[in-house]
Amino acid sequence: MGHDHAHSHPSATASAGYRRRLAVVLGLTVAVMAAEVAGALASRSLALLADAGHMATDALGIGLALGAVSLAQRPARGRRTFGWQRAEVLAAVANGLLLVAVAGYVVVEAVRRIGDPPQIDAGVVLAVAAVGLAVNLAGLALLHAGRSRSLAVRGAHLEVLGDALGSVAVLVSAVVVATTGWTPADTVASLLIAALVLPRAWSLLREAVDVLLEAAPRGVDLDRVRAHVLGVDGVVGVHDLHAWTITSGLPVLSAHVVVSDEALADGHGGRVLDALCACLGDHFDVEHCTFQLEAETHAGHEAPVHD
Repeated sequence: MGHDHAHSHPSATASAGYRRRLAVVLGLTVAVMAAEVAGALASRSLALLADAGHMATDALGIGLALGAVSLAQRPARGRRTFGWQRAEVLAAVANGLLLVAVAGYVVVEAVRRIGDPPQIDAGVVLAVAAVGLAVNLAGLALLHAGRSRSLAVRGAHLEVLGDALGSVAVLVSAVVVATTGWTPADTVASLLIAALVLPRAWSLLREAVDVLLEAAPRGVDLDRVRAHVLGVDGVVGVHDLHAWTITSGLPVLSAHVVVSDEALADGHGGRVLDALCACLGDHFDVEHCTFQLEAETHAGHEAPVHD
């Protein structure tokens, strides 16, 4: 006997309401990134180039948020029983790898410049970084209200906040170079930006790989889940218990639940299912659950190995 218990998530509706703002912020981020690349080539500033790489990955992150909102509206069909939601995770892996590559290039180039820093056109760096900071602040204002209503918008807000911090680092280095002539400040700023990028890259890759390996979602302790399931009246055993994540914000769980013969004979199977779903939704925030109810006498027909 199977049962699926699912609810729509309020954050999906909130995210859809901010789709236009996400698109505007994405356009602004791409425009500033292009300006920083041009400015880095003209000024020979590694810090500006590092921030451009930072903004490129953040643009991809915002694009992921925007794409996730759009893909979430598409119904599951055919062989894609969960729709296109796992595409977000695959793109996150690509994003994380790109972050590592950009940060690695910046570190190598910064080390190469130690002891032989090139001349930096501080005026160009200062102008481009100031424009970038202004655009980032505008993006933060656009997403400020939605950050507490939608996970997708909150992620995009953090991306833009990271861009703003990168722009501040470039601005400070440009001011130092312009006022003191100490060109290594540009290299120091580039290393600071790389230090800002690498932890995010590692975190992103770890979370995405966990999803692809179908590890249990964070906050879902399967031992505690098992204990709660066994605590439901009428349940005498549980096996084949699995919990995984389809995409961010969509944890799922399945289990074979052994119910006493008396409870099934009295017609209490529906009550047991309701209690199980309420238990998982209330205690572990897992609302998409599939349970197979089995009688105690069914054990002899089961496969010899269970989790």
